[in-house]
Amino acid sequence: MSKSQRQEMGLTRREDVRRRLEGTSGRGRKLRGLASLMSPYRGRVILMSIALVIGVAASLAPAPLAAKAIDGGIIPGDLSVLNLVVAAYIISVLLVWGCSYAQTFLVGWVGQRALADLRRRIFEHLQQMPVGFYERRSAGVLISRMTNDVDALNSLVTDTIITLFQATLTLLGSIVILLLLDWQLALLVFLIFPVMAIASLLFRIASADAYKRTRETIGSLTGYLQETLSGVRVVRAFAQEPVHRERFRDLNESNRSANMTTVNLNAVYFPSVELIAALAVVLVIAFGGMQAIDGAVEIGVLVGFIAALNGFFDPITQLSQVYTTYQSGMAALDKIFELLDTPSDLVDAPDAITLPSVKGAIEFSSVSFAYQPRVGSGEEPGETKLALDDVSVSIAPGETVALVGSTGAGKSTFAKLIARFYDPTCGTVSVDGHDLRSVTMHSLRSQMGIVPQEGYLFSGTIAENLAFARPDAPREELEAAAKAVGAWPFIESLEDGLDTQIGERGGMLSAGQRQLIAFARALVADPRILILDEATSNVDIHSELAIEKALRRLLAGRTSVVIAHRLSTIRQASRILVLEGGRIAEQGTHDELIALGGVYSNLYSDWAAQAGAA
Repeated sequence: MSKSQRQEMGLTRREDVRRRLEGTSGRGRKLRGLASLMSPYRGRVILMSIALVIGVAASLAPAPLAAKAIDGGIIPGDLSVLNLVVAAYIISVLLVWGCSYAQTFLVGWVGQRALADLRRRIFEHLQQMPVGFYERRSAGVLISRMTNDVDALNSLVTDTIITLFQATLTLLGSIVILLLLDWQLALLVFLIFPVMAIASLLFRIASADAYKRTRETIGSLTGYLQETLSGVRVVRAFAQEPVHRERFRDLNESNRSANMTTVNLNAVYFPSVELIAALAVVLVIAFGGMQAIDGAVEIGVLVGFIAALNGFFDPITQLSQVYTTYQSGMAALDKIFELLDTPSDLVDAPDAITLPSVKGAIEFSSVSFAYQPRVGSGEEPGETKLALDDVSVSIAPGETVALVGSTGAGKSTFAKLIARFYDPTCGTVSVDGHDLRSVTMHSLRSQMGIVPQEGYLFSGTIAENLAFARPDAPREELEAAAKAVGAWPFIESLEDGLDTQIGERGGMLSAGQRQLIAFARALVADPRILILDEATSNVDIHSELAIEKALRRLLAGRTSVVIAHRLSTIRQASRILVLEGGRIAEQGTHDELIALGGVYSNLYSDWAAQAGAA
């Protein structure tokens, strides 16, 4: 083996060790994070712990009480001792009942509130993540973190933890009782510890990756299901149901296979534990029985010892069983905290100020921007191409600027930087002289309106969607906005008018109607800066003519950036920026650019030819 190979192997081994150490410390940190969710309810956690300790102590009483009843009451015929034992037994039963009720209620109470807090924490974290975060990740996988993984934690928090502590205390208490009853028999039983420890270690090593795999496969399955349901119209339109059924079958099979690995491990491990426990009982009966025949052990002690064995082996079996739930819960915990530990790469600066009421002056100063490669794309950061390359331009307050160019020229990127969905890689983007990185995102976006290519609507009524940015807007204003953009005729024709339920993503409306609602929503918001991202592309010619006047009203007095392919929208702009390869190739009015006979003139000729053909 060469020196370089030995060095490489050494590095690999050190890397493996480092990753294991990081995994161990990370697991401890995640458990502390989970414990922190319960810290607001520490009073009830303390009460739960007290009830647990008392309940376990009371549940251990029957074995020594049985030994006392036989050797101190039944055999010598002492009725007073027998009565005391019976009374003590009744008291222990009542204590077990009361403490079991208390701990079950308190565990459920604390667990459900802690999980509710965790769901809220995940949701708030997702709300803080930038747009780029969602462009690089599947929505279905994120939903799986909130649903499947939190449900797995539900079993961990409400069942596994209580069983873990209860079984541990019972095991320790049973060891003490066995030693007090007969230390020789106890040592004989303890001989099985090394065997069970080795079996448990092997099971833990084998099952850790298996349970992690189950969380990954269920996340992929949920993600694909969400994506397929969202795109069901496209699936039907291209008759791709068989392809999607096959893909879902493969993902479902992967999930089944991962779960079957855990089933096989459980099928081997748990019966083995029970077999070892049964063999130990056989040894106790054989060895203890011979001692009882010889008079070395009292009958009551032997009976109590055998009874106490249940308190010894049952916790071991319970600990083994909850370990599967523990593994599943910890795998889910890893996924959840992996999400929560993902930092937002777009946050308000510590000294960010509230942007005052804006006039609408926008300036790009030597702005360049490159998107991060998608996760798993195989691209290196150096391989990414600039979406915008050294762009400098000023937009005056109230000016309407149209962005034109071929696909991938950088038009949408230009608009996203104004909304601060991203920060520029180089240079600055400012509004009224304020670098957008120096102001809070809320104060910026609350004075900005964006109408995307596809008018996204939420489940609910038309009125709720119109008032999305201003929930307190009066209905008269909603109606006026709908009339202004030409949406009122179709709204008025609906049975419930503004109160009509439009379904998920506005599915009860046509694409053009959804876009008209999006225009009216922007008008109700009354933004100082307006961005139209090909907002008329889904509107038919008749609807476009109907809203052309409304667009003039919507754009009047506002700084507007319009990305459009429709000729009518472009001609309305006071200035046109022609983007090519991330740079501003030309800029000017429509007439100026036509006279220039450059890129815009060629694009316009193509558009005019297409419009004429249409």
